[in-house]
Amino acid sequence: MSAMKANLDEVSPDPGNPYLRLKVALEFFRKPPHALSRQESEQLAQVTARQAHIEAAILTSPEASRVAVPEASRAARLTEIRGRYPDHAEFLSDMRANGLDEAALEIAIARDLIVEAVLEGVAAKIPEISETEAETYYHRHPQAFTRPETRRLRHILVTFRNDAQKEEGMRLLTTLRSDIRDSHEFAAAALRHSHCPTALEEGVIGTVGPGQLYPELEAHAFALAEGELSAPLESPVGLHLVFCEQIHPARNLSFSESKPHIIARLTEARRKKRQQAWIKHRVQAWGIAGSLARP
Repeated sequence: MSAMKANLDEVSPDPGNPYLRLKVALEFFRKPPHALSRQESEQLAQVTARQAHIEAAILTSPEASRVAVPEASRAARLTEIRGRYPDHAEFLSDMRANGLDEAALEIAIARDLIVEAVLEGVAAKIPEISETEAETYYHRHPQAFTRPETRRLRHILVTFRNDAQKEEGMRLLTTLRSDIRDSHEFAAAALRHSHCPTALEEGVIGTVGPGQLYPELEAHAFALAEGELSAPLESPVGLHLVFCEQIHPARNLSFSESKPHIIARLTEARRKKRQQAWIKHRVQAWGIAGSLARP
């Protein structure tokens, strides 16, 4: 099968298509159709009916009739799907459990690739985002280009299983806090005493921003001055000493820094809008053509 051609006589909506049901179930519910509840199964039926209608409308479009999917593309997609399973036997077993065989799967893959190629072709027709559009977006959304303060932190973690170990850990961290005078001494203490895997990195947590630490640590860590060491702190995983090694102040990104991200964001939004408008038009046209074709 070197190419797949679609026209109104060959393609009709098939919401019962096993591959479509499986694909939609995994996408929306993260589980196969047979594992769905009754309510989820009803939702699946509604979504697959709509998806089948859209797929048929796309596959019967003039654009689809001009698409020839290379054998290598179909083989690569099939290989990728097979690769999700530990062995071929389990792959075949799962296919059978979902009402599929390899021949049906290959046909479904070809249809998928045609749909993807058509939509990619539709999206490719959009005009490029101009620098003026990008700069206008930048000035209208200043909050999107503000980077919050971040800090490079180290820590020493002492875990405990009971009150006695907790008290011992607090004594150790209190002593260390009074003895440590700089980042080199902190690094040595972390390597020796920390129960965290970061001990091998001399206690380095890395550069973190708001929301990346346990709440019990964040307020204290972000109140430290550069080079300052916290008092012993407790989090759900144990006791900590936190060292603020460096502070990177909040700042606004320049337009030149932001421009590539803005263009990528606006381009993707324009692509999706173009595809959605084309699909809507195609579904309407296909519905009219289909009704005229019926006796």
